[in-house]
Amino acid sequence: MWLPTVLKSIEGDMQSAGLKLSAEDIYSVNRGSIKDAIVLFGGGCTAEVISGDGLILTNHHCGFSAITDHSTLEHDYLKHGYWAADRQAELHNAGLTATFVVRMEDVTDRILPLLAVGLSESDRRDAIGKLATVLTDEAVAGTHYGAVVRPFNYGNSYYLIVTETFRDVRLVGAPPSSIGKFGGDTDNWIWPRHNADFSIFRIYAGTDNKPAEVADGNVPYKPRHVLPISMDGVKEGDFAMIFGFPGNTQRYLTSYAVDYVINTSDPMRIEMRTASLNVIDAAMRSSDKTRLQYADKQAGISNAWKKWQGELRGLKELRTLDNKRVYEQEYQVAATKAGKTEYTNVLPELEKLYAEYAPYAQARDLFVEMAYNGPQVFRYADSFKALAEGHKKLGTEGKLKEAVDERSKASEGYFKDYDVEVDKRIFKALLPIYRKHVPVELAPAFLKEIDNKFKGNGDAWVDDLYARSVFVDRSKLNQLLAKPKNAKKLAVDPLYKVSRDLFDNFLVKVRPQHAALGDRIEPAMRTYVKGMMELLPEKTYWPDANSTLRLSYGKVEGSEPRDAVEYTAQTTLAGAIAKYIPGDAEFDLPQRLIDLYNAKDYGEYGVNGTMPVCFTSSLHTTGGNSGSPVLNGKGELIGLNFDRSWESTMSDIQFDPKKCRNISVDIRYVLFLVDKYAGAKHLIQEMNLVHDNSPTTIQLPIHR
Repeated sequence: MWLPTVLKSIEGDMQSAGLKLSAEDIYSVNRGSIKDAIVLFGGGCTAEVISGDGLILTNHHCGFSAITDHSTLEHDYLKHGYWAADRQAELHNAGLTATFVVRMEDVTDRILPLLAVGLSESDRRDAIGKLATVLTDEAVAGTHYGAVVRPFNYGNSYYLIVTETFRDVRLVGAPPSSIGKFGGDTDNWIWPRHNADFSIFRIYAGTDNKPAEVADGNVPYKPRHVLPISMDGVKEGDFAMIFGFPGNTQRYLTSYAVDYVINTSDPMRIEMRTASLNVIDAAMRSSDKTRLQYADKQAGISNAWKKWQGELRGLKELRTLDNKRVYEQEYQVAATKAGKTEYTNVLPELEKLYAEYAPYAQARDLFVEMAYNGPQVFRYADSFKALAEGHKKLGTEGKLKEAVDERSKASEGYFKDYDVEVDKRIFKALLPIYRKHVPVELAPAFLKEIDNKFKGNGDAWVDDLYARSVFVDRSKLNQLLAKPKNAKKLAVDPLYKVSRDLFDNFLVKVRPQHAALGDRIEPAMRTYVKGMMELLPEKTYWPDANSTLRLSYGKVEGSEPRDAVEYTAQTTLAGAIAKYIPGDAEFDLPQRLIDLYNAKDYGEYGVNGTMPVCFTSSLHTTGGNSGSPVLNGKGELIGLNFDRSWESTMSDIQFDPKKCRNISVDIRYVLFLVDKYAGAKHLIQEMNLVHDNSPTTIQLPIHR
């Protein structure tokens, strides 16, 4: 996962592998380059510019929240898809942003030498924050840009990143979920794959082509670079590269941290989410209303759930824990030979720290699963804290009615997507797992009530809470809030009290120690990673992913992940038809797609009577790379990254080039669906479709 600023140093290797461009063609601050077509979509995905009128392409699952927000029982865009017939029909999305990187600059020498010796980790952060403010203010002075200074390699280096963020991003098109999410949870993280995980949006700007608040008068953005789209497809062995914003990798973890992941964290979280999903999946199958209410939540829970299962399997198969221990022995020998005390002492220190850290990490993981991926009522009740506990002050200030009205209004949106029976069943399913794993000394007090008052019967306790609480019944809540002075009663609501106990227990018992130990682990890891590069310089190092712009290159290829298992690199529409189950929640297909398949009506996008659908390549990806463009050696778009194979999910910790494959939807399948399936030819006409004999296309300089 190479930083784009260092591509010049590996330009020769990339060109030997098949790149037809220069490093400057990929990343330039002086003229339009490929980086100017790469978009940070929202807060956690990637998108790419595919037309001169600001059209951007990303994954269906990246646009899922926006599609869901626009969906109703009457206009179910999740189920049926959405295609804007013209610009006026493109749909606004409050809060959705599209961010470009203007430039990146290594500012390590403007930060590290200015830090005083012996600073605590918190004082060091404060000092770096002040230095970063000076650098960012200087970088954006007199411009509309934003800037941030980000740490790399546990704070051994720092980069200034200048960005341009657009705030008017509109939904243009999305296939139905039966195409965009074909295969559902069963196929998630699995190869072979047959879904078209894409959606299309458009960036709008002010008439000066600069970012503007959402307004009808805004116009399509004119980009500095547009990705040409290859019509020649892919074949085994072709050069490929991916450019995007990978979220988080942890390749430098010690054996002590990996031990926690393998033997505690992953198994525990998988168990929690399995219980939640068993409830949610059954409920979603029961009605369309529940399906829409829980679609987004289910997708969020299930993605990591299946990823962790693959990660656990992969780490064990690769013997990652043993490999880490072997490497640490090598490190220790090199450190002793070099006679550097700071390096010889760091691994024993980290071993001791992780032993102290583990119970707090366990309690934190359980809190996150219960409070943020468990019953919705916890977070909803917690949102009333200011009103429940500050009603006297609000009354004195004359703001009580305003606060009550605000919470009453918010309840409308909350209860629209809330089902009390589903919520209660999730609570009952998670409670025994939570009780089993939470360290006794870090457990919230409400668990004692189950034993003392309900003889250990958690289900009865949950039933009693829901029967007596106003937070699960909109009419009861509205009736109570009809008189603002009743706000004081919220503090004694049984579910409010449990929610506060859960949150307060975490805030008082868990988070402070978790953070304090983290502040001791961080500088130790900084020393450890610095030692790696100094003591063992013959190995290849790159910074862990941290949601900053990165490039990975490899080739289109299949894999042999297990004994007697061989995967080819390409799937076709015939594979989707073979999986088709009429009426199934995961494997149904629209009749129109089946008709196109039967007629072999693929237009110019098919190949010898087949329709390519997905392909794999040996590119290093992680969360955040969803929606990233996969490009050929000429910088042309050949695919849209959306996943990894299940055998690859350990790659956040250990990347294995023999096993690890990213999964992309073939761009020709995207074009086929837009054109032949959706009839949105007007969108195709915006794009620059090229063939192998077309010249390499790099945009000319355009001044911001």
